[in-house]
Amino acid sequence: MNLKKYRIRNFEGGIETHEVFLDNLAREKENDLGIAVKKFEVPIREKLAYLIFIVFACLTTLLISQTVLLQVISGKELSAQSDDNKIRPVYSEAERGVIYDSNLKQLVYNNPSFDLVCDKRDLATLSLDITREIEDMANLISKKPEEIKNVIEADPDSKVLIYENLPHETLVMLEAKLKDFPGFEIEATTVRNYSTGAYFSQLVGFMSKVNKNDLRSYSGYSISDYIGRTGLEKSYEQNLRGVPGVTQIEKDAAGNIKDERQVSLPQSGQSLVLYLDSGLQKKLTEVLQERLITQGVKKAAAVAIDPKTGGILAFVSLPSFDNNVMSGGGAPGELQKIQSDPNQPFFNRVVSGQYPIGSTIKPMLACGALQENVISADKQIYDPGYLEVRSQYDSSVVYRYNGLEAPGYYDVRSAIAQSSNIYFYTVGGGYQDQQGLGPARIKKYLELFGFGAKTQIDLPGEATGFVPSPEWKKRVKGENWWDGDTYHLSIGQGDLTATPLQVALAYAAIANGGTLYKPAIAKEIVDTSSGSIKVVQEIEPQIVRQDFIDPEHIKAVQEGMRQGVTSGTGRVLQSLPVKAASKTGTAQTPRDGIYEIWANVFAPYDNPEIEITIITEDVEGLHVPSLMVARDVLQWYFSR
Repeated sequence: MNLKKYRIRNFEGGIETHEVFLDNLAREKENDLGIAVKKFEVPIREKLAYLIFIVFACLTTLLISQTVLLQVISGKELSAQSDDNKIRPVYSEAERGVIYDSNLKQLVYNNPSFDLVCDKRDLATLSLDITREIEDMANLISKKPEEIKNVIEADPDSKVLIYENLPHETLVMLEAKLKDFPGFEIEATTVRNYSTGAYFSQLVGFMSKVNKNDLRSYSGYSISDYIGRTGLEKSYEQNLRGVPGVTQIEKDAAGNIKDERQVSLPQSGQSLVLYLDSGLQKKLTEVLQERLITQGVKKAAAVAIDPKTGGILAFVSLPSFDNNVMSGGGAPGELQKIQSDPNQPFFNRVVSGQYPIGSTIKPMLACGALQENVISADKQIYDPGYLEVRSQYDSSVVYRYNGLEAPGYYDVRSAIAQSSNIYFYTVGGGYQDQQGLGPARIKKYLELFGFGAKTQIDLPGEATGFVPSPEWKKRVKGENWWDGDTYHLSIGQGDLTATPLQVALAYAAIANGGTLYKPAIAKEIVDTSSGSIKVVQEIEPQIVRQDFIDPEHIKAVQEGMRQGVTSGTGRVLQSLPVKAASKTGTAQTPRDGIYEIWANVFAPYDNPEIEITIITEDVEGLHVPSLMVARDVLQWYFSR
């Protein structure tokens, strides 16, 4: 065979860059001119060739840079996202612990609930027609498709809560058809049922769905979980919640489950046993509500304490609310009604309310004066019904401080029993030849009794109250402290404020002989997972301070409070089946003729079992509603 004819001859001079583009162009030119044999060259412009080269270079560079970005720079992140799509942890909720009163009466229960959740990872990859899937789901749950779509698009997370606490009929229908909705799933959860409703709402608190901040702050929560928001539900969240179980699910590209592995089983939450007496709680609430209606007022607070431990026996803040509303168990519009109530049912007055305390201060002031030897228990001071002080700058100016009690001689016991303002003006601020405690020492003893600081009760939202001082007034108000400020402070007026809980603890310290306890609501943390109650932790009484007042001084103050019942301001308590001791208080408010009315009672006098403090807000005139409530409640308490 002759192969020479196939030989390619060397072409001298080389091929120009633009010549490789000529064939097609030449052929098109031949067709246009009707030339079949003769070739007609049309050279391409050199600038166009360079432009095409630059475009190819840019595209190549972009391709390489994207490859580096995806493989090197973002490789780990993208790999993690891929794993998230493929392998997902699924949390199974643990049984939440419950709450019992001191007699093991259960106060809260767990009810099963189911939520509809959208997993956008499946919605995006599996559904060929996302819009149709959303529309079909909207029809099933009676929602607008736009509403569901907006919720899904607005939430940056992969899992989105669509419907909380599904109705039973809807749940049954969804379970039968859910296989047709790969982007949606049903998650089991529980909601709280508060059997006692408004009686314990401020104390027990309530729960609500976790939000984005919760999911960022706490691990192990899913969008269907609830979390304690107020009260004991919040304070003991970690104990009550338990530990959720974890199941790891692996899916293939089509969304089918390839593998399902149990990583850990759920561990039930621990339960609480309280110091609380639920019978006393209900009685105190009902009597206080009845008295408020009689007086035409709406706001009050009451707290009962065991003086020997600091345990809270009852805890009432009015107006209250039904905490089942917060779990979706109330009537339509009920939540809006509570939120718009000007009397603030959500406000916990026992720990967060800060009130002027009026004559409630007098037993603590007496303890300080006796302890500092400013006065002896038996020394008598004449009370003419008023006290006059001449101005040190202008002798023609006389300041007059009036009392409401009958004129006469008072020692510390009768001054407490009759609530002599003039006596306490004198021992607090000094008068004529009688030395007074002065503002610094008044502040010292009030703080020893727990005023001006949080009690550290196991509840959120506690306020500190406030004890004023000359330094504070100069710094904040830009004014000097005058003798009149000390006189006002000596009878609990002016800028002094305290919470009902602080007042109750101070009186409990007087009742028990001089020991200030840290208050406690929970008595024990228990485990009920085995069907029986097993104590996990006993919450022992904690002493804040003791022996800061000599026993004989405490005794004199106790005797004065006992005289208050036998012959003083607390005579309505004489009908009780046990001996009691009391001190009332009437604090002025900025509104003329409107007062905050206090009652503080402990009983039995010789061996106190209970101290009860009650404040009624915004009472018109000098009535005694708080003391009447204390009488009726203690009559019931000691007659059971």
